[in-house]
Amino acid sequence: MLHNFEQRLEHLVTGAFARTFRSAVQPVELAAALQREVDNSAQILSRNRRLIPNTFTIELSPTDHERLAPYTDTLSSELIEMLREHANEQHYVFAGAVSVQFVERDDLTTGRFRVTSKARAKVTPVEGQPMTETAVRRAPVLLEVNGVKHPLEPPGVVIGRGTEADLQVSDPGVSRRHVEIRVRPGPESVTVSIYDLGSTNGTKVDGRRVQQAELHDGSEVQIGNTTMVLRNPRAHAEGPGEVAGV
Repeated sequence: MLHNFEQRLEHLVTGAFARTFRSAVQPVELAAALQREVDNSAQILSRNRRLIPNTFTIELSPTDHERLAPYTDTLSSELIEMLREHANEQHYVFAGAVSVQFVERDDLTTGRFRVTSKARAKVTPVEGQPMTETAVRRAPVLLEVNGVKHPLEPPGVVIGRGTEADLQVSDPGVSRRHVEIRVRPGPESVTVSIYDLGSTNGTKVDGRRVQQAELHDGSEVQIGNTTMVLRNPRAHAEGPGEVAGV
């Protein structure tokens, strides 16, 4: 597979590309490191399926990063194709859409690099739920998933992998209807609670497996390989002890 990867690059790029790699980081080294990263990160889903990360970051020295800058799009595409082939051979399942990005790190010397990865599932917002800054600002509470804030309004949402869920998370470790988050308004505040809907892999709140639990500002909810954080924009403004439930 690594040989095929090199052959494809030879057909796609010019001699300038080959000269770029002559004395620094080699494409095949990057490809092999990515393969090791997914092999070491694979988690068992079933007998024939293992979950692997889908977002990869390759950290390069300033010299290597500058040298590779004109070719990163081509190289990223080929590395992603190589990862997909490797995943098919090993019966791996990506957590979501695959991406490879290159970043510069001052602590690395020429020819040295690091590969890191994360499982980052695609999240489909609640149908009909506006995602504007105004909607986020006015929502009583927010659910932050993969860096995106989703407004939560009463009575709440069902979260899962299936199309019947309100908030869809394309994580293979998430059940079709995994959890329900209930939002109950009160005279001075809102109360937020979470209920596991009989999911296969369970639900954790702040590291503890639960069937149901009250959520507060900053509560971390893990379903499958996806971590969600509850945010109450008013909690900090109102001060500690003044918000019930959230």
